[in-house]
Amino acid sequence: MGYLIDFVLHIDDHLVNIVNTFGGSTYWILFAIVFVETGAVILPFLPGDSLLFAAAALAANPAYGLNVWLFVTLFLVAAIGGDSLNFYLGHKAGTALSNHSWFGRLINKDKLAQSEQFFRKHGPLAIFLGRFMPIIRTFVPFTAAGSQFPFRRFLKYNVSAAITWVVICCGGGYFFGNIPFVKAHFSAVVLGIIVISLIPAIIGALRGRKHPKTPTPLKNQNLTEDD
Repeated sequence: MGYLIDFVLHIDDHLVNIVNTFGGSTYWILFAIVFVETGAVILPFLPGDSLLFAAAALAANPAYGLNVWLFVTLFLVAAIGGDSLNFYLGHKAGTALSNHSWFGRLINKDKLAQSEQFFRKHGPLAIFLGRFMPIIRTFVPFTAAGSQFPFRRFLKYNVSAAITWVVICCGGGYFFGNIPFVKAHFSAVVLGIIVISLIPAIIGALRGRKHPKTPTPLKNQNLTEDD
């Protein structure tokens, strides 16, 4: 866990090492990280926003010979595909998977419960909003599938959220990541990105404690109607 924290806070240095070591394979390594972050329900702690920001910042520096448009394309496919796989797992297994004797231990039940509460509160919009919230975004597709949410509607929100997320994170890194002040305080910038993205989840959790409500089973909610 210590290495993961160091990787996230000093992701720019680690990405430089990856580029220097693996060259063109860097694209596929970062694609795999973004895909697995949401595709595998058990790995919500992998970097997301900061990874896109740092990768685009490196692509903006000619010294590394990276193509930002290739990053954008791969990150889009990874985000959409990862969420779709997550949805498929939730649709096929759902509660049975999270309660499995071995696999269930790898799923953070508290975060899954927060995701269910988030989806219950915001409905379909949670699919879009969740993409911008670390950890929560890993569980929202799983929760949506468990509520019998139609995949076609899920895909609509999934695609629009992925496009917005990639454009904002990569655009920010490409245009601002190489500013001297940002480069000199990159760890602080990454930490700021993480904190800002967690604010909605923190506010929601505090409101939930202040005004607790009796949970309503997701399956009983009318979430399958057209917009």
